[in-house]
Amino acid sequence: MSVLQLDSVNVVCRSHYLPVLARLGPYDRHKLNQYLYHSGEHFEFLGHEASITSQDNEPLLRFRARANVDGRWVREIHDDLPGFVDAVHDEVALAGPLSVKELDDPGERSGPWWGHSKGKRALEALYVTGRLAIHDRSKMFVTRYDLPERVLRPDVVSRTEPTEPEAMKELLMLGAKSHGIGTATDLADYFRLKMPQARPLLAELVAEDRLRLVEVEGWKGPAYLHPEARRPRSVSARALLSPFDPVVWFRPRAERLFDFEYRIEIYVPEPKRKYGYYVLPFLLDDGLVARVCLKADRAARTLLVRGSYAEPGVDKARVAVELSESLTEMAAWLDLDDVAILPKGDLARSLAKKF
Repeated sequence: MSVLQLDSVNVVCRSHYLPVLARLGPYDRHKLNQYLYHSGEHFEFLGHEASITSQDNEPLLRFRARANVDGRWVREIHDDLPGFVDAVHDEVALAGPLSVKELDDPGERSGPWWGHSKGKRALEALYVTGRLAIHDRSKMFVTRYDLPERVLRPDVVSRTEPTEPEAMKELLMLGAKSHGIGTATDLADYFRLKMPQARPLLAELVAEDRLRLVEVEGWKGPAYLHPEARRPRSVSARALLSPFDPVVWFRPRAERLFDFEYRIEIYVPEPKRKYGYYVLPFLLDDGLVARVCLKADRAARTLLVRGSYAEPGVDKARVAVELSESLTEMAAWLDLDDVAILPKGDLARSLAKKF
């Protein structure tokens, strides 16, 4: 992985904890927070949406911060409140790191969800344009901002910025290394690069022998193979995947690789949901074999499986055994005492027998 995507949804836990669980097994989330925000190795920025990546990649993303200066909502806050953004910057420079509530004049929210106060709008405008960086996040996911030179290592701050095409080529290479193999859209999506810019740069990387142009049976069009891609004879794996895990976050790739159609249904009205509010795919060996709608009922100290569904043609008995072990592991990792299987979905009966 080169990117760890963030999301505020907390139905099971904060989403960025789940890809690490999938790869390492149970671990200490507090230690991960310390490692991500206080080791000097990483920083948070708009890599793949809001995400954490290596500080060594910061020079590669400066062009994105520069482009955000002319963004519509960045211009709006400057036009609506002349001088306010600069005043917030000066306040953070003097007293940071600060959250929005710690500003002298944070303003009031204009509504739930995205009804941000003027203080939050100013901090975000400074963040996306690179004038501020994210120092860390609290247990409640509250963001604290600080000057970039107090967040990034001095050797990173002093590095020369590559040209925009050079930066994009390196980001494409990171996408290729993380995927192993992928289409042009797969690799461009990893750092959310635009295809008109990515395609000619991929051609250059092939001409430079940094990527191999290959064909994959069943795929339309060419694919790109990273020279260090591993080709195991078999895959032995078991993991519940966050909706924001790189294995599934680009839905066309998940469907192309695993014949797994996946859509997040958080914003779908409940009567129209097919599988549920917060659904995690279940990886077993080299396939996505099931999906479960989960909720951590912290008051009842129970991991609720609100729906469980097997993919067509899988061995339900084996899937139920393996999935029950992953659910038990997740519940213990979340400090929950029990797993409850609700009778919804074609896998529910088989799964319930394991608890």
